[in-house]
Amino acid sequence: MSIYVRPVREQIEHDRVIRHLQIKLKRKYDVTMNVGTEQTAASVKAGTQVLYPDLVLLTTDKSRKLAGVVEVETGESVHHLEAMAEWAQFGRLKVPFQLYVPAASADMARRLASDLGAHITELWTYHAIGDQIRLTLVQKSPVPGEARRKADRERAAEKRAAAPKKPAAKASARVVKTMAKSAKMAKGARAVGKTAKPGKTKSRGAKPARKSAAARKPARATAKRK
Repeated sequence: MSIYVRPVREQIEHDRVIRHLQIKLKRKYDVTMNVGTEQTAASVKAGTQVLYPDLVLLTTDKSRKLAGVVEVETGESVHHLEAMAEWAQFGRLKVPFQLYVPAASADMARRLASDLGAHITELWTYHAIGDQIRLTLVQKSPVPGEARRKADRERAAEKRAAAPKKPAAKASARVVKTMAKSAKMAKGARAVGKTAKPGKTKSRGAKPARKSAAARKPARATAKRK
């Protein structure tokens, strides 16, 4: 929310851009906004300060984490005091900070941000054509510390991939119970086998084959000659 008190005409233009962005961004975020001079639930904390950007972007999941802040300026509000009081504070947040200024104020916004060290993630310009608002992305840079956090995530992923795999999970309770039951039955069978007396077993050998008549005749003939 600007510290600059805008004339009515500028305020109407400012609020028009805010509502246009709210419709555009709600496809991806849960968007709350501050319109006019009202200060609603659309606020963020920067250290001990509570700030009221024009739009606050939240994630659409249950956590509703802060996903970004948006500030819209008009031609007269792009000045040193505004940049020092708000842009520098929004730029210190660990979320994207989007700044929208009139097309004619883009160079001045870049210069002010550079002089004050106000980190702007995305700098956009806007201009109206009839009932439509046209937006142009002028500058884009990473969120402060995002490169370091991304590198940390990549190193953690590599460390997890290089770590030895954990042993397979234990068998389910049903499988363990079945294995215990089988082991118990096998133990009982071995105990019964040890106490039982060994029985006599008859071996049934194969009967000798009868000699054929031709094989017996030579034997008889030999006996007669003797």
